[in-house]
Amino acid sequence: MISVVATITAREGGLPELLEHINDNLPSVRAEHGCIEYLPMVDAESGMAAQVNDSNVVIMLEKWETMEALHDHAIAPHMLDYREKVKDIVQSVSLKVLEPA
Repeated sequence: MISVVATITAREGGLPELLEHINDNLPSVRAEHGCIEYLPMVDAESGMAAQVNDSNVVIMLEKWETMEALHDHAIAPHMLDYREKVKDIVQSVSLKVLEPA
Protein backbone atom coordinates (compact mmCIF):
# COMPACT_ATOMS: atom_id res chain seq x y z
CA MET A 1 0.00 0.00 0.00
CA ILE A 2 1.15 3.53 -0.82
CA SER A 3 0.12 6.52 1.27
CA VAL A 4 0.27 10.10 0.06
CA VAL A 5 0.10 13.33 2.00
CA ALA A 6 -0.47 16.11 -0.51
CA THR A 7 -0.27 19.67 0.78
CA ILE A 8 -2.13 22.09 -1.47
CA THR A 9 -1.75 25.76 -0.68
CA ALA A 10 -4.39 28.07 -2.13
CA ARG A 11 -3.76 31.69 -2.96
CA GLU A 12 -5.09 34.05 -0.30
CA GLY A 13 -8.89 33.75 -0.13
CA GLY A 14 -9.00 30.87 -2.63
CA LEU A 15 -9.63 27.98 -0.23
CA PRO A 16 -13.44 27.84 -0.63
CA GLU A 17 -13.22 27.66 -4.42
CA LEU A 18 -10.40 25.10 -4.25
CA LEU A 19 -12.44 22.90 -1.91
CA GLU A 20 -15.40 23.14 -4.27
CA HIS A 21 -13.29 21.77 -7.15
CA ILE A 22 -11.76 19.08 -4.94
CA ASN A 23 -15.18 17.95 -3.73
CA ASP A 24 -16.56 17.91 -7.29
CA ASN A 25 -13.69 15.60 -8.27
CA LEU A 26 -13.96 13.19 -5.31
CA PRO A 27 -16.37 10.67 -6.88
CA SER A 28 -14.16 10.27 -9.96
CA VAL A 29 -11.00 9.78 -7.91
CA ARG A 30 -12.60 7.37 -5.47
CA ALA A 31 -13.84 5.29 -8.42
CA GLU A 32 -10.30 4.88 -9.77
CA HIS A 33 -8.80 1.40 -9.77
CA GLY A 34 -6.53 1.09 -6.74
CA CYS A 35 -7.93 4.01 -4.75
CA ILE A 36 -8.38 2.97 -1.12
CA GLU A 37 -8.85 6.39 0.46
CA TYR A 38 -8.90 9.98 -0.76
CA LEU A 39 -9.79 12.61 1.85
CA PRO A 40 -9.49 16.39 1.79
CA MET A 41 -8.68 17.76 5.25
CA VAL A 42 -8.25 21.26 6.70
CA ASP A 43 -6.76 22.42 10.00
CA ALA A 44 -8.85 21.91 13.11
CA GLU A 45 -8.22 24.16 16.08
CA SER A 46 -6.75 21.90 18.75
CA GLY A 47 -5.15 24.34 21.16
CA MET A 48 -1.96 22.27 20.99
CA ALA A 49 1.21 24.35 21.17
CA ALA A 50 3.04 22.48 18.40
CA GLN A 51 0.23 22.91 15.88
CA VAL A 52 0.75 25.40 13.06
CA ASN A 53 -2.57 26.31 11.43
CA ASP A 54 -2.84 27.59 7.89
CA SER A 55 -6.23 28.69 6.61
CA ASN A 56 -5.06 28.46 2.99
CA VAL A 57 -4.02 24.79 3.05
CA VAL A 58 -5.83 21.58 2.15
CA ILE A 59 -4.16 18.31 3.05
CA MET A 60 -5.14 15.36 0.88
CA LEU A 61 -4.77 12.06 2.70
CA GLU A 62 -4.56 9.31 0.11
CA LYS A 63 -4.07 5.54 0.11
CA TRP A 64 -3.41 3.58 -3.07
CA GLU A 65 -3.06 -0.16 -3.57
CA THR A 66 0.12 0.22 -5.65
CA MET A 67 2.55 2.80 -6.95
CA GLU A 68 1.19 2.06 -10.43
CA ALA A 69 -2.31 3.05 -9.27
CA LEU A 70 -0.91 6.32 -7.92
CA HIS A 71 0.87 7.04 -11.20
CA ASP A 72 -2.33 6.26 -13.15
CA HIS A 73 -4.22 8.65 -10.85
CA ALA A 74 -1.80 11.46 -11.68
CA ILE A 75 -2.60 11.26 -15.40
CA ALA A 76 -6.29 10.39 -15.19
CA PRO A 77 -8.41 12.66 -17.43
CA HIS A 78 -10.42 14.01 -14.49
CA MET A 79 -7.17 14.95 -12.70
CA LEU A 80 -5.88 16.78 -15.76
CA ASP A 81 -9.21 18.63 -15.94
CA TYR A 82 -9.09 19.40 -12.19
CA ARG A 83 -5.55 20.84 -12.48
CA GLU A 84 -6.66 23.09 -15.32
CA LYS A 85 -9.59 24.38 -13.24
CA VAL A 86 -7.47 25.18 -10.18
CA LYS A 87 -4.28 26.44 -11.83
CA ASP A 88 -5.07 30.07 -10.93
CA ILE A 89 -6.20 29.20 -7.39
CA VAL A 90 -3.33 26.96 -6.27
CA GLN A 91 -0.14 28.63 -5.10
CA SER A 92 1.83 25.40 -4.48
CA VAL A 93 1.60 21.64 -4.09
CA SER A 94 3.96 19.34 -2.24
CA LEU A 95 3.79 15.57 -1.87
CA LYS A 96 4.97 12.99 0.62
CA VAL A 97 4.69 9.56 -1.00
CA LEU A 98 5.09 6.92 1.69
CA GLU A 99 5.38 3.16 2.02
CA PRO A 100 5.27 1.01 5.14
CA ALA A 101 8.54 1.00 7.08
